[in-house]
Amino acid sequence: MLRTIFMIGLFALAGLFVLKLAFGLFGVLFAVLIRLLFLAAKIAIVGVVIYLLIRIFSPATARKLRERWSGTSAT
Repeated sequence: MLRTIFMIGLFALAGLFVLKLAFGLFGVLFAVLIRLLFLAAKIAIVGVVIYLLIRIFSPATARKLRERWSGTSAT
């Protein structure tokens, strides 16, 4: 009976160790995911600003870019 109690305790401690390890890794992966998400948002904002500048100063070039990346324009 005492052996059974110790084995249950050992399995509980092993389970806690595995959970701590798993959530520690998930925490790191979640932080990397958030960092990459913010980096992608910054790159997208810079791309939109550059496209808007091209659209203002050179509409023909903007039209060519739009046709290249999304097919022929509807207008």
